[in-house]
Amino acid sequence: MAGADSDDSLYPIAVLIDELRNEDVQLRLNSIKKLSTIALALGVERTRTELLPFLTDTIYDEDEVLLALAEQLGNFTMLVGGPEYVHCLLPPLESLATVEETVVRDKAVESLRKISHEHSPVDLEVHFEPLVKRLASGDWFTSRTSACGLFSVCYPRVSSTVKAEIRQHFRTLCSDDTPMVRRAAASKLGEFAKVLELEYVKSDIISLFTALASDEQDSVRLLAVEAGVSIATLLPQEDLEALVMPTLRQAAEDKSWRVRYMVADKFSDLQKAVGPEITKNDLVPAFQNLLKDCEAEVRAAAANKVKEFCENLPEDSRETIIMTHILPCVKELVSDTNQHVKSALASVIMGLSTILGKDNTIEHLLPLFLAQLKDECPEVRLNIISNLDCVNEVIGIRQLSQSLLPAIVELAEDAKWRVRLAIIEYMPLLAGQLGVEFFDEKLNSLCMAWLVDHVYAIREAATCNLMKLVEKFGAEWAQNTIVPKVLGMANDPNYLHRMTTLFCINALSEVCGQEITTKHMLPVVFKMSNDQVANVRFNVAKSLQKIGPVLDSNCLQTEVKPVLEKLASDQDMDVKYFAQEAISGRIKKMKRNRK
Repeated sequence: MAGADSDDSLYPIAVLIDELRNEDVQLRLNSIKKLSTIALALGVERTRTELLPFLTDTIYDEDEVLLALAEQLGNFTMLVGGPEYVHCLLPPLESLATVEETVVRDKAVESLRKISHEHSPVDLEVHFEPLVKRLASGDWFTSRTSACGLFSVCYPRVSSTVKAEIRQHFRTLCSDDTPMVRRAAASKLGEFAKVLELEYVKSDIISLFTALASDEQDSVRLLAVEAGVSIATLLPQEDLEALVMPTLRQAAEDKSWRVRYMVADKFSDLQKAVGPEITKNDLVPAFQNLLKDCEAEVRAAAANKVKEFCENLPEDSRETIIMTHILPCVKELVSDTNQHVKSALASVIMGLSTILGKDNTIEHLLPLFLAQLKDECPEVRLNIISNLDCVNEVIGIRQLSQSLLPAIVELAEDAKWRVRLAIIEYMPLLAGQLGVEFFDEKLNSLCMAWLVDHVYAIREAATCNLMKLVEKFGAEWAQNTIVPKVLGMANDPNYLHRMTTLFCINALSEVCGQEITTKHMLPVVFKMSNDQVANVRFNVAKSLQKIGPVLDSNCLQTEVKPVLEKLASDQDMDVKYFAQEAISGRIKKMKRNRK
C-alpha cells in the first residue's frame, strides 16, 4: 500500500483490491457497484490492462457480488475505450457465464448479448464467436447452457463458414446428455430460428424442433411448444401442415399436463401463426380437448383463451364454430369442480357477448352469466361483475339487475375484506351503468355501510368511492342523499366513525364545491373541534387545512382561524401540532391569494 500512498493514481485500484478482499460481503458488493467510478479514475488503458485482468482472476465471490459484476460489465464499453476494445470485456464475462448460480450466468449472458452488438463483424468472428464455441463445448453443463443464449446474437453478422459451425454447435446442444442444456437449447430454438435463412429453418430447425418436442423430459417438451409457435410464424402457409402441425398436434395430447398447459397458454399465438384454414381443421378440435382436459390447470389456461380464440376465428364461420363447438364446452366449465377454472372463464366469458350479438347473448350467454353470478366462489362472481360493461353494450344492464343485485350484496358483505375492497373499487363504474335511480334504491345503503366497516382500508376506500360517485351524479345529488348521512355519523358513539365523517368531508368538499361545504359541512367540523377524543380534534385541524382551499378568505379569517387558534392551545400535543400546521398553511394560502 506504500506505493499507493505515493501515487494518487493508484489509490482507486488499491481501495478496490482491499475492499474486494474484505470479509464483509457488503463492502465487496459496494466496491463492485463503484466499478464505473474506479474505471473512470484509472482511465481506459489501465482499466483494460489492470482492472479487467484483476476482476477475471478473482471471480470466486458470493453470488450477490458476482451478479452485480455481471451487470456492471454490460455497461463498460466506453470505459475500456469504446467498441474497438469491447472484446476486452469478454474474459471476465466468459468466466461469469460458467458459474454455478443461474441468476449470475443469466446476467452474464445478458451482458454478453448487449456488448455483442458493439463488436464489429471482424471482432465478432475473431473474439466473440470463439467464446461462444468454448462455452458450447465446455465440460460443465453451466457453460453449455450459457452458450445457447448467444448463438442468435452473433449468427447474422458472421461469414457463411462460421454460420455453418454455429448451426452445428446448436444441433449438438439440442441433443446434449444433460436435460438442463437441452432445456436451454429448446428455450432459445425459436429465437435462433428467427435469424436463420429459411432453407436452414426447414432443413435444420424443424428436425431439432421435432426431436425436442419428443424429448423424454417434459420440461424440454414444453419449451419446444413455445419454439414451435415462433417457427410457425416463419414458414410459408403450404409448409406448416407438413412440417409443424404433426408435432404440435402431438404436444396438445402429450401425456404430461405441463406440456398440454403450455399448448393452451400459447394457443392464441399459435392460432394467429397458422391462419384460418388450419385453425378450422386442426385447432378447433384441439381447443375443445384442452377445454375438456382432465387436469384443472390445463382447463383454466384454455378457459383464459376462450374470448381471444373466438375473436380470431374466420369471420365467415365464427358464429357457427362458437355455437357448435366452443359454447358446449364453455357450458360445462361454468359448473366445473375447480374454482380456478371457473374464475378464469368468468374473467373472459362476458367478452363473448360482443362477438355473438344481442340475441345469442340473451338466449345462450345470459343463463351462464347468471349461474356464475350465483357461484359459491367470490372470485367468480367478482370477475363477472368486473366485466359487465361488455354485456351492457350489447343487451343493456337492466336485464341483469334482478340477479346482479344479490351477488353484489353478497360480495359487499363477504368475510374477506379484500373481496369487499374489490367491489367498492368497482362501484363507481357499476353505478354509472345502473343509473342514479337504481343506485339510490338498491346500492346507496351499501356504500354507507362500508363507511363503518371494521377494516380501515375498507373505510378509506368507501370514502374515495363517495367522491367518485359525486363526480358521476353531481353535487346536488350529494347534498340530497350522501351529505346528510355522512354528517349524521358525526354523532356516532364510536370515535372511529366520527373520524370517518371528517375523512368524507375532506374528500367531498372539493367535488361538492364552496356553497355546500360552507353551509352544510363546515358547521359540523367546527362542532367536532370540541370532541372529547384527541384523535378527533387533531383530525378537525387537518380537515380545516384540507378544505381551506375550497373556502373564501372571509370565512377563513372570521370562522376557521378562531377554531384553529383554540385548538392550537389544546392540552394534547398532537392537537396543538396539527392546529399550528393548519394555521401556517392557511397563512401561506392567504398570502398567495393577495398576490
